[in-house]
Amino acid sequence: MLFSCSNNTKEVRDFLVSKNLPIGIAKNAFHVYKDSGRITSKLITPLLYDFSNRKQHPYNEFPEGIKIINFDGIDSVTITGNYALSYSKTEISEIRGNVVVVNPKENSKLETEQLFWDQNTKYFFSEKAFTLTTLKDTIYGVGFECKEDLSKHLAKKTTGRLVTSERE
Repeated sequence: MLFSCSNNTKEVRDFLVSKNLPIGIAKNAFHVYKDSGRITSKLITPLLYDFSNRKQHPYNEFPEGIKIINFDGIDSVTITGNYALSYSKTEISEIRGNVVVVNPKENSKLETEQLFWDQNTKYFFSEKAFTLTTLKDTIYGVGFECKEDLSKHLAKKTTGRLVTSERE
């Protein structure tokens, strides 16, 4: 019997793509993102599948949940969910299952079952039911858009008591 091995990385990548296998797997990953030497965010996940070998739509999959902490000065916005996909070309992520976004600076919390996050525009959006709790009120609805710090939100199909002020 004769066996042969090849070190051609393109062949290995193509094989992994054809079998729909990730190019890498990380367990208990803790990734720190920096910009100009300053920590901007941290990503924590028990399991990460790296599908960056996809030509059309490279992505990362987080099948056992994700926690992202975005730093803005002293305070931070925390995003958690049971499952996530992050597409590297578009920089849009989908987070599903018990999604919670907390902004301690604004004393606000968003809860929903699905959230899309555009990292380029720093914007969240969803068409699922949500609860947005702020210092003044709690808003329930279906469908919303907001900045990633939960400010300047547009809530659709809302219910609940809202505190407003009249302007002349």
